[in-house]
Amino acid sequence: MSDEQLVGIVLVSHSAEVAASVAQLAKGLAGGGAVVPVAPAGGTEGGGLGTNSELIAAAAASVDRGAGVAVLTDLGSAVLTVKALLAEGDELPERTRLVDAPFVEGAVAAVVTASTGADLAAVEAAATEAYTYRKV
Repeated sequence: MSDEQLVGIVLVSHSAEVAASVAQLAKGLAGGGAVVPVAPAGGTEGGGLGTNSELIAAAAASVDRGAGVAVLTDLGSAVLTVKALLAEGDELPERTRLVDAPFVEGAVAAVVTASTGADLAAVEAAATEAYTYRKV
């Protein structure tokens, strides 16, 4: 399957290292499926802790293949930053969706599901379903 048909995933964290590590983990666990376009968007432009709307918009543009972009965030102000970008209307690719999901488990579920060629709604549903994963 061509990556032109795949949903892109953006992982927004307050830490560049956390975003990059979760992206690497999710892609690694996706196994033998298609290679999903995944971009971390962590930290500030200067490398500090926080979020940066320009980094998020650039990450979304880099993974957009026309099938939609799912954005997962770690903490509250990352959510607010993405919501502000979505409200502006022209900062993120069309069909960009903020996904309410746990960051690590949701990212893995989103990437694995996207690697099967699933559409944006299915990717969002899989990531959201990660809230129900039990560990005991």
